[in-house]
Amino acid sequence: MNAHPEVTGFYEARTGSVQYVVADPATGDCAIIDPVLDYDEKSGATATIEADRILNFVADRGYRVQWILDTHPHADHFSAADYLRRKTGAPAAIGEKVVEVQKLWNGFYNREMPADGSQWDRLFAEGDSFSVGTIPARVMFSPGHTLASVTYVIGDAAFVHDTLFMPDSGTARADFPGGNAAVLWRSIQAILALPDDTRIFTGHDYCPDGRPPRWESTVAEQKRENPHVAGMDEAGFVATREARDKTLPMPKLILHALQVNTNAGRLPEPEANGRRYLKIPLDLLDAAWD
Repeated sequence: MNAHPEVTGFYEARTGSVQYVVADPATGDCAIIDPVLDYDEKSGATATIEADRILNFVADRGYRVQWILDTHPHADHFSAADYLRRKTGAPAAIGEKVVEVQKLWNGFYNREMPADGSQWDRLFAEGDSFSVGTIPARVMFSPGHTLASVTYVIGDAAFVHDTLFMPDSGTARADFPGGNAAVLWRSIQAILALPDDTRIFTGHDYCPDGRPPRWESTVAEQKRENPHVAGMDEAGFVATREARDKTLPMPKLILHALQVNTNAGRLPEPEANGRRYLKIPLDLLDAAWD
């Protein structure tokens, strides 16, 4: 059994997001992880440029899409899970704690949307297993950034999204509604308990000092080089993370994205005039005024 999947990252520069195609070279089966639906907040326009780029890659390689996976309901981009599910027929999945995020944000948006996770084909619990072709995969519950974050361990590759960034960039923030720095620390420790040669694939890169985008490291590199991890204990991490978070503005798309992503990437239904509308709650989040 080949436990070393082929991993191809697709960098989306507008939001600094990394999307993945994870394939079993023996069978051509693959999973798509954290795909982006293009959205321009200035014009309100949506597009499928990124998702179609992935579909074209899959077609060129002759892969068969077996899964469409999101690590959590994203706050900085729209998920293309619904679009890709309709295009490929593959099931969409996310962690089961998404129902808690749905309940939280249903209240914020004052909406009546099912908060039972039924928008996805499968809700994964901690320790659940699945496969990509012949490659075994399992789910690790990784909260802290959000209530619902999970890590997908597929063969020797771990897809951690908003927990660990590249070693020169530290870790993800923990100040969103439902986030918690101490919980994030414990999730990171569980990831770093994986074998040292486990490949770590992060979901964002913001190119510090203008370097080219990067998204792959190893557990050993993270333990040795990440300043939020190396030589740190929980108390130090929490203090560092919370101080840093106080300086960060909210993602510019958080109020746009969560109403889409808590609905499995489905856009709002058209209204009587045939147009779709987003709903933005005022004075919900604290602003970082200039």
